[in-house]
Parts: sequence; structure tokens; C-alpha cells
Amino acid sequence: MDKVISCMYKKPNATTRLICFPWAGGGSIFFANWGKLFDESVEVYSVRLAGRESRSQEPFAQNMDQIVDEVSQSLLPHLQEKTFAFFGHSMGSFTSFATALRLKEKYGLEPVHLFVSGVSAPHSKTRYPIQRRSDMSDEYFLHWMAGSGGTPVEVLQNKEAAKLFIPPLKADIRVLESFIYEKPAAHVLSCGLTCFDGASDNPHDLEAWKDLTSGDFNIYKLPGDHFYLKDPANQKQLVSHVTKYLENFEMTYL
Repeated sequence: MDKVISCMYKKPNATTRLICFPWAGGGSIFFANWGKLFDESVEVYSVRLAGRESRSQEPFAQNMDQIVDEVSQSLLPHLQEKTFAFFGHSMGSFTSFATALRLKEKYGLEPVHLFVSGVSAPHSKTRYPIQRRSDMSDEYFLHWMAGSGGTPVEVLQNKEAAKLFIPPLKADIRVLESFIYEKPAAHVLSCGLTCFDGASDNPHDLEAWKDLTSGDFNIYKLPGDHFYLKDPANQKQLVSHVTKYLENFEMTYL
């Protein structure tokens, strides 16, 4: 599991695991550090995709199914020990949803809550037609990412960092371009679903996420742009919201 899943702050007495999925081009470190923000009741796992960090020599995933297969198999032995929830930002919202769907359909397992952030629902009309960006030259690709707000400013301002960032980012964008999901005829999940977004980010069709679950549904917008969640004050708010929902589930379950 250590290859695919990072857990920097192990909490053997935790009652719930929060499994976090990175944005396009992202690694596991940012969310792995969330482990220190939660109390002892929540243990944080962070997904590490192929082609980055300790897996830098591995080929990038070619499609969403490949990511979901690997993550599901890595998590499966640990999902029946205690309750679990998913949190994904941007591309991570899609990978977390697709993984949740696979776990429910194939193994009868479902997160107690799905937290998605910074992106329209996978079936939203705002996603289609999907324009191919991954084939752009690096120069035009970075220019587009800068305009879309989908790249951290510190990367855009550092040419050496950009050179390292572009390959995994393009690989992930290629996965997103091939990820097609049609609106389901009925709800495919039953867990609660909460959407977060930056108030100054490009508009996202968050309401459409409601089509995917019969569980409770909520939307929260926090100050900032696409990477609003990097702000310490916003992280505090996110931790508070996530903790509240997980505690409410525990009270209902008991």
C-alpha cells in the first residue's frame, strides 16, 4: 500500500479514514500533511499516482480505469477495518468519485461521505465537448493553465519547476480528456456528498453533483481561487466541515 497510499501521521485508534485524491499534476504530500490537522479520530491517507514522487520512474496512467484499478486494489484490504470517506480536489474529485463507484459496484463498499472540490460534476454539460489540451506545446500549455487558474502560481513563476510539473500535468489532463461519464438514470451512490469551491475560481456546475447520490448534499464556497484550499484559514474551515460530517455519521450510526 505504501507505494500508492501515503500516511504520514498514523493514528491506530482513529475511527475513520479520510482518503484524499490529488489535483492534476499533484502528488501526495499536500494532503498527507492534513494528517496533523485532524484530531485522533481521523487518519488521513493520500493517494500517490504513478510518475511522481517515489514513483517518478513509473509510467503515467493512461486512463481513469487504470487509476481506479490501482487505487481500489491498494485500498481494499484496509476499507473494512473502519469507516472511510473520500476527499478530492479538481481531477481528484473525478478519481475519488470513480473509485467510490467501483468499490460500490464491485465490492459493496461505499465511503460514508464524498467531499469534492473545485470542479463541475463529471456528467455536467459544462465539460462537453472536451477540448484536447494535452497535445499543446509546453509554452501554450502553460499559458492556457495560467489563464484557467489550474496551476499553482509558484510553479508558473519558476521555469525549472514548470519543466518538472508539465509531464505529470499533461498526463493527468490526457486522462481527464478521455474520461467520459454520462448522467445516470438513477442515483449511483447513497452517501452524503459535499462540494467545496473557491469563490473567485472559474464557475463550476456544482449542483449537478446532486444527480449522483441519494444522500445529503451541500455546497460551500470559501475565499480564493482554484487553489483556495492552500490557504491556512481555508484549510481550517475544510477540516472543520469534514470533521462535522464524519462526527454526525458516527452519531447516526451509533
